[in-house]
Amino acid sequence: MTYEFDVLIAGGGLNGPTLALALAGAGLSVAVVDPRAATVRSGEGFDGRAYALALASVRLLKALNLWDGLAGDSQPIRQVKAAQGQPGEGAAPFFLHFDAAETEDGALGQMLEDRFLSRALMDAMAGKVTHLPGLSVTGHQPGPAGVSVTLSDGRQVTARLLVGADGRGSGVARRAGIRRQGWDYGQTALVAAIDHDLPHHGIAHQLFMATGPLAILPLPGDRSSVVWSETRANAAAIAALDDADFLSVLRPRFGDFLGGLRLAGPRFSYPLSLSLAERYAAPRVVLIGDAAHGVHPVAGQGLNLGLRDVAALAEVLVGAARRGEDIGSDLVLERYQGWRRHDATVLALGMDGVNRLFGTDNALVSGLRGLGMGIVSALPGLRRGFMRQAAGLSVDPMPRLLQGRAL
Repeated sequence: MTYEFDVLIAGGGLNGPTLALALAGAGLSVAVVDPRAATVRSGEGFDGRAYALALASVRLLKALNLWDGLAGDSQPIRQVKAAQGQPGEGAAPFFLHFDAAETEDGALGQMLEDRFLSRALMDAMAGKVTHLPGLSVTGHQPGPAGVSVTLSDGRQVTARLLVGADGRGSGVARRAGIRRQGWDYGQTALVAAIDHDLPHHGIAHQLFMATGPLAILPLPGDRSSVVWSETRANAAAIAALDDADFLSVLRPRFGDFLGGLRLAGPRFSYPLSLSLAERYAAPRVVLIGDAAHGVHPVAGQGLNLGLRDVAALAEVLVGAARRGEDIGSDLVLERYQGWRRHDATVLALGMDGVNRLFGTDNALVSGLRGLGMGIVSALPGLRRGFMRQAAGLSVDPMPRLLQGRAL
C-alpha cells in the first residue's frame, strides 16, 4: 500500500513545523495539520510573547538555515541573575550569577519573539511541506504499515506515522490511549512586555518569591518580557486590574533598577500545571513538545524541551528511512522514546522541585536556599555545569541538530 505522506504532524505551533522542516530537508514527505488559519499567522504583530532560546536550540535553528533570518530580531542573553526576595525588598544578598564571558558562544541564549519565529517557520515550509491550515485531526486508525487520519473537514489522509504536536490537551495522545500524570500548581503565569527607561544590558533576572517566581527577560531595545507567577487567586485579581493598577502592583516586585515602566502590549494569563505523558509512542503515533510534557515555566525550558524532542525524533526517523526501515514501526519509535523520555522527565521534575523549594517563606529554608545559591555561584566548576544544563548542552547523547550539524 502507498501512503500520501511519510509523516503527518498534528499541530502547527512551533515544534510541529520545526520537525516538518527537519524531515523534509532530509527527503521525507511531510504534512502539517494546523488549526490556526494562515491569515491569522501572516497578520501577527507585536504582542510581547517571547521565548528564551537555549544555545542548543539556536544551533538547531542554524542547522535548519533559519537563524540568519532571525538573528536581527533577537536579543542575546549576556548574563543571568537569580535570587530570592520579597515584594518591595529587592533581591537577597546571595544570588546565582551566570555570565556569557565564561562561554565560547558569547551569549547564554537568545530572546526571540513568537511572531518572528512563527513567521519564519511558516515561510520556510512553503514549497517543502504540505501545510493544511484551519484544520485539526479528529481521529486516526493505525494499520500494519501506516495510519489513516481523519481531518476536521471529513477528509481522510494516510501516512506512515502520525506525530502529536498538539499541546497539553493532545487529542492525538488521548485517542491513542496514552494517559497523563501531573498536578496543578495553583499558580497562574501573568505575561506582559514592559518598556523601561534604562537599558537592560542583556541581563535576564529571575526573582523567587513565596507566591511564585518573577522572570524579567531582555528584548531588543529598552524592553523586557515579564513572566510573573502568582497564586491562582492573586493572579485573577491582578489580571482584572486596568493597566495602571497592574503596573502599580508589579513595580514593588519588579524594582527600580530599570527606571520607569510602561506596558508595551497586551497581557496574557496561563494556568500552570505539570503534565507528563506516561509514554511517548503508540502504534503509528509519537508525541513531541507539550503533547509529551507540559512543564512549569520557572526556567523557561518549555520550548527548548520541545526542540530537543524535534532534534532526537528527526535523527531517529531520518536514520531509519536511510536504512530502509519502517519509520512508523514500534522498534523505531522506541528508540526515540528511550532517548527523550528520561531526560524530559528529569528536567520537568527538576523545575517542579525548584518551584516547590522556593515556594515557602520559612526563615530557615530561606537561609539555606540563599547559601546554596551563593555556593553554586562561587564555585566555577559547579556554576559552569549549571550553565551547560540551562544551555541544553548536557543532553547525552547530543542530537546532531542540537550541535548545529545537518542530519
